[in-house]
Amino acid sequence: MHHPGNMPFDTANIKFAVIDSNVLTCIGLQHLLSRLLPMAEIQVFSNTKELMELGDLSGFLHFFVSSNIYFQQTIFFRQFPKKTIVLVNGDMQIKDIHTLNICQSEKELVSDFMSLQHMGHDHAINMARQVEEKQVLSSREIEVAILLCKGYINKEIAEQLSLATTTVISHRKNIMEKIHARSLADVIIYCVVKGIVSIEEL
Repeated sequence: MHHPGNMPFDTANIKFAVIDSNVLTCIGLQHLLSRLLPMAEIQVFSNTKELMELGDLSGFLHFFVSSNIYFQQTIFFRQFPKKTIVLVNGDMQIKDIHTLNICQSEKELVSDFMSLQHMGHDHAINMARQVEEKQVLSSREIEVAILLCKGYINKEIAEQLSLATTTVISHRKNIMEKIHARSLADVIIYCVVKGIVSIEEL
């Protein structure tokens, strides 16, 4: 079976599987992934049997699976060590398998997910960058966006850039409108995907 990193993926065919019996977890992760990679198809399964009924699983970039299901079906998921991401509550580590802590803030969850690009999964992020090549933010808005991603508040951004706080607020409003962001997490997603900031800077 080929690893997706070795295949010339069509951006319209990126697929993720979320396997979890908890409906709220599935909905939340599906929403996050849709915002992060809007061109991707996210399929939800309540158990491994539903997933296996598809037959060919080579088209999935990742399997996001609850820890309960993973430990019940370890042999199955060990076949896909680079694709499998186990959803855990806290900082639990699993040998040779990537984990994603779902008990954290949205910003931290986004940061953790994006950090997968440093674990050999940069193909999905690179595809997302190709979706919108045109730079929609001005150079000043980019400066403001970077500081927002780093956690600075309006007053601190104003001081750093020698601007009036009202000007920063105006730039922030324009940024949100231009990239259709509804929260700071959306701004972070945009900036990381576009290569404006790196995970290490957050």
